[in-house]
Amino acid sequence: MQGLIPLRAGRFLAVLCALSSALCLCGCSAHKPPPGTVTMLIESSPANLDPRIGTDGQAEHIDALIFDPLVWRDAHFGLQPGLATSWSNPDPLTWIFHLRSGVHFSDGRPLTSRDVKWTIDSIMNGTVISVKAGSYTSLASIEAPDPTTVIFHLKTPDPSLLFNLCDGAIGIVPYGSGRDFWRHPVGSGPFVFVSQQVDRDVILARNPNYWGSMPHIARLDFAVVPDATTRALELQKGSADVESNAVPPDMVDVLRRDPRLAVDEGPGTNLYYIVFNLRDPILRDVRVRRAIAMAINRPLLIQTLYRGQARPAESTLPPGHWAWTADTRHYPFDPAAASALLDQAGYRRGSDGVRFHITMKISNAEEEVRLTAVAIQAMLAKVGIAVDLRSYEFATFYADLTRGAFQMAPSRWIGGNANPDIFRYIWRTSAFPPHGANRGYYSDPEMDRLIADAALTSDRQQRIGDYHRIQQIAARDLPDLNLWYMDTVVVHDRRIANIQLDPTGTYDFLRTATVKN
Repeated sequence: MQGLIPLRAGRFLAVLCALSSALCLCGCSAHKPPPGTVTMLIESSPANLDPRIGTDGQAEHIDALIFDPLVWRDAHFGLQPGLATSWSNPDPLTWIFHLRSGVHFSDGRPLTSRDVKWTIDSIMNGTVISVKAGSYTSLASIEAPDPTTVIFHLKTPDPSLLFNLCDGAIGIVPYGSGRDFWRHPVGSGPFVFVSQQVDRDVILARNPNYWGSMPHIARLDFAVVPDATTRALELQKGSADVESNAVPPDMVDVLRRDPRLAVDEGPGTNLYYIVFNLRDPILRDVRVRRAIAMAINRPLLIQTLYRGQARPAESTLPPGHWAWTADTRHYPFDPAAASALLDQAGYRRGSDGVRFHITMKISNAEEEVRLTAVAIQAMLAKVGIAVDLRSYEFATFYADLTRGAFQMAPSRWIGGNANPDIFRYIWRTSAFPPHGANRGYYSDPEMDRLIADAALTSDRQQRIGDYHRIQQIAARDLPDLNLWYMDTVVVHDRRIANIQLDPTGTYDFLRTATVKN
């Protein structure tokens, strides 16, 4: 850790100087946007604005402003009416949705059950090619008996169907929308697509015919700025109005000092964790994994690396989730207990103080990840574990991660952990790569049984019981080591007000934000 602080301090001072200089040089030419316009900075262009196809964060966040889902997630990740005013599950293989009347797409076409059926059918029948087809494999058929009724017939029970029909997962498109729909998407949401220039911007306008509460913002300009320092400079110059989770913590601290800017922050769901490969002869011993957990000082890392803009994580699910439980085994920082466990496991220190070497693969795409890995390396060295860091460009790192070619590796969940069915995807024995994301090859019969049980019932209380026990087993066995949930942080010009943060980091706050000109 002693080598870490100067690195952070050096970068912090460099950023402070850069931002201060830019403010002096450019403060007089502050951006004066047209009335009602908000410019938001994003790191990259959305890959595809067809909500049936786009899976990257930018696509999903912007799509949620253009399109409406059948159901919306609430603050506790329960589900509330969206385009569907109500739904029922009369038997394990049938879901019936009743749609709002009087909803229209932005081009004037009425939105009916035929559009809902087409949206999902076009994913399943190959009209569009999408990885989202995997979310609907339980479907047998969809029926639209009248304009406001949709019936989903399943091959097998699937309590996750509702999550796969909610905001962030899908948006309803007009009947007949084909493969080129992404060029000019048409939805029923609060904003209308105007244009997109790849690697430059995406422009939306207020939908004057929106069925819900009309947004206050007249026009949204999503400006693509890949470099984090440049994004911070644009905010200080006044050339942009807002960003969400797109500026590193130390830069947020600098921007917080600008009287023209405000910082809103709150609990987030984006989870940073370390995945262990349980096929490794060292890491297959749970005592080693527990020792690693107790050797890492998470509160210190949160304060030094993330400026307090994160919270310790004890589960894959975020606190506040209806299926989350605090009744699990915890691993507070305790290097003495970690050393004792390693001795007990038979890994005593050698003459050089080292018990064993282990390799941690990381991506070179993010400086925060590299600094976190260096800090963890220093902490584990104090209990006799020599961590050899291996840095790769992201595509190579991710390919190795997904095929299990690693010992330890940092990773993260962005949004996916809002659905408790994630456990089926990451810890079920049948989810070993390439069939799922059980990348550490964890296997436990009770875990498999509980995951299957939770997937076969729509009884909320039974599912809660299953999910609580699943989290307890995971905390006992440590297939992954949860580190922290990153806060949701929005930096914005003070002319933007009434920002309601979403813990998942969506751009939904733009639906209700107000703007002064």
